[in-house]
Amino acid sequence: MSRHPLLTRRAFIAGVGATLAAATLPVVSTSVFAADAHAREFRIGYQKAANTLVLLKSHGTLEKRLAPLGITVKWTEFPAGPQLLEGLNVGAIDFGYVGEAPPVFAQAAGANFVYVAYEIPTPHAEGILVHQDAPIKTLADLKGKKIAFNKGSDVHWFLVAALQKSGVKYSEIQPVYLAPADARAAFERGAIDAWAIWDPFLEAAKRQSNARLLADGEGIVSHHQFFLSARSFAQQNADVLAITMDEVGKEGAWVRGHYSEAAAQLAPIQGLDAGVIEAGLRHYAHIYKPVDASVLAEQQHIADTFAELHIIPTRIVTKDAALPASKV
Repeated sequence: MSRHPLLTRRAFIAGVGATLAAATLPVVSTSVFAADAHAREFRIGYQKAANTLVLLKSHGTLEKRLAPLGITVKWTEFPAGPQLLEGLNVGAIDFGYVGEAPPVFAQAAGANFVYVAYEIPTPHAEGILVHQDAPIKTLADLKGKKIAFNKGSDVHWFLVAALQKSGVKYSEIQPVYLAPADARAAFERGAIDAWAIWDPFLEAAKRQSNARLLADGEGIVSHHQFFLSARSFAQQNADVLAITMDEVGKEGAWVRGHYSEAAAQLAPIQGLDAGVIEAGLRHYAHIYKPVDASVLAEQQHIADTFAELHIIPTRIVTKDAALPASKV
């Protein structure tokens, strides 16, 4: 944790604000903000498992901060990061929170977004599950096995990295692309050998299914989470994003001091036991920093690996998805 010191609110907002303020390239925006200054709407995409944003939505503090500026907030739920970024790409939302792999897939598909901030590493928040009595004891034992995961999500990269570390080629497994709910059903009926998944679904399966954790991300991946914005929106609305990240930072600080209370609030929203949610919450850092060169370099490594494996159709430069101040 020493590599990622906890920023003060002032330092964090100054960093994000400086990055956003540097975005001065002329663009033609399709944002509601540009269309009607008297009816401004900030559209946020979120996932039910994205705890900080879910709590921010529930607490309503962002709405209170933006109301004096004449801005309303519209929240749209997505099942996972890839779908959220599709929404960003087609102009349905202005801002969202996803993991490390979805931005790589989206950039390879031509999405015009920018990295705004990231959560410091949370490697324990994703893992590979096998059945309790399975003969699979090591990552190398996954060779030839059917492994379920959400295509284009964080665990797609986690699985690739875990296989590489164990000497198994990606082409030597049988990928089964399933969303979390469908993957759990397939796992429980024995239709797949292993399941790569993130929290809180990971913790729920460990406690409620015949599941054994084969490995989490520790020593394999950083597992960053990212806040992203449509490029045109970020260039024209730096103040809105700075306020948003200020509220996100405060929400994260509140979670770190109130795990049980946060879990109790999330339980009816996420439809999971509060104990499961609290365990999952503790696997995340809830500490956010402005995007910098080191984290972009990690994203570049993911992109290069995916390109080499033909998981994405073309090579990309992750710095191209950073605002000017982040290009260091």
